Amino acid sequence: MEENEIINGLTEAVINGKKDVASELAQKALDEGVDPYKAVIEGLANGMEIMSDKYDKKQAFIPHLLLASNAMYAGMDILTPHIKLEGADTKKVLVIGSVEGDVHDIGKNLVKTMMSAVGFEAIDLGKDVPIEDFIKTAAEKKADVVSVSTLMTSTMDNVGKVVTGLQSQGIRDKVKVIVGGAPITPDFAQEIGADMNKPDAMEAAKWALEAAGTLSPDRWG
Repeated sequence: MEENEIINGLTEAVINGKKDVASELAQKALDEGVDPYKAVIEGLANGMEIMSDKYDKKQAFIPHLLLASNAMYAGMDILTPHIKLEGADTKKVLVIGSVEGDVHDIGKNLVKTMMSAVGFEAIDLGKDVPIEDFIKTAAEKKADVVSVSTLMTSTMDNVGKVVTGLQSQGIRDKVKVIVGGAPITPDFAQEIGADMNKPDAMEAAKWALEAAGTLSPDRWG
């Protein structure tokens, strides 16, 4: 198979929720010498982005997203161990969760998937996460990036409280903070002292990888 055929096939496998096909093509990518990072980003992650877009447009629903993410993870399980990223010996750590009071996690899960795809070790705190849990876990795991999301205007203040909490514990300068979700804007992110807001999961992951690379590796002592 041609490289483009394999990559397009991986995208289609995710869109159609075909876990077995994703596994089979992921293995074929390795056998044929396709760059595993390219296969993940341009193949699997691209399929997930398309499904996310369909979900936003109400052309796909939660069961479709779940099937798509299962297919993506099946492919990633095969490809990810073969990805060699710069600084891969010191894997970047992401702490991610939906903030206290918010039980939505579809968007958060998509961001986590994309962050994993670009090489982060993702520590997923889940949904309705107490503010102190973000801070405690960031310190314990020596996080590079903290990602906080909400889909509700009523819990936007809690997103800000995570940033304030990191500041009060003296660790704000040790991590990059990205915030997201439907009501979150770049202006709001700036106002609360976060580093970034991206409406798109893949863009968020690319930014996070780049931002984490600017941090001093010995900053946690």
